[in-house]
Amino acid sequence: MRLNRFGLAAVAIASMGMGTASASTFMFDDIQDVDPAKQDGKWRASAEIGVLIRSGNTDSRSWKGKVDLQRDTLQWRHRGIIDYYRQERKTFEGETVTDADRLFVSGQSNRKFGSSNHSSVFLYGSYEDDALNSYEYQSTIAAGYGTRYHFTPDLFTDFEVGPGVSFDKRRDTGETDTDLIVRLAGNLDWQISETARFTQLVSTEIGDDNTRSRAVSALTANLNSRLALRLSLTLTHNSTVFEQPNGRIPEKMDTETAVTIVYTF
Repeated sequence: MRLNRFGLAAVAIASMGMGTASASTFMFDDIQDVDPAKQDGKWRASAEIGVLIRSGNTDSRSWKGKVDLQRDTLQWRHRGIIDYYRQERKTFEGETVTDADRLFVSGQSNRKFGSSNHSSVFLYGSYEDDALNSYEYQSTIAAGYGTRYHFTPDLFTDFEVGPGVSFDKRRDTGETDTDLIVRLAGNLDWQISETARFTQLVSTEIGDDNTRSRAVSALTANLNSRLALRLSLTLTHNSTVFEQPNGRIPEKMDTETAVTIVYTF
């Protein structure tokens, strides 16, 4: 089964078109979650950017950009994410080497069982294009059950489980592997203070051909009502990697550390 890059990205976003986004129980691939009880049903957006440029003995540059769209109502929640990271450096010979070039897109909708219920059903889609791993792209569609548990008013955890399908196009052969998966995800959200927040996401998609896991930790500090400073750590792991035509074997674990400014619209 073959799908082009933009088609799979559209699939990942398509899950946003199910209705309006959900209320109090749901988790998705992002580093923040919003209490739907405080929402008014309007669309909201945030833009996140970080840039690092070095010159002199080391000539390198890296940047990270992210756009987050969300809408929360009493019965539904939608969110769509576009996350891009790139890092380049110049060698002593003057050649430009790309150390990271990754695009991640996801979309999810949740429908609560009841206006005061902590359970929901979800539809999730994602698309990832990492120029340096074993796959030209990796895409997932999954659906299932989600629930939320409140430890305190400022600390809660989301859990999700459900079946799905993954589409992974191998870079070495050009073939697309289609695999049935089980998606498991958990998200911890802790409002430390009025100006500080910690979130931890862990998700894994278990399949016969490959198991892909993703963990995102973030500490966000508000600068004012619109601006925030964020420190984040993202880990991505694939259980299966393949030797590339140039003889390079990609690492199973990929790590991204970023400090960014976040602007909320």
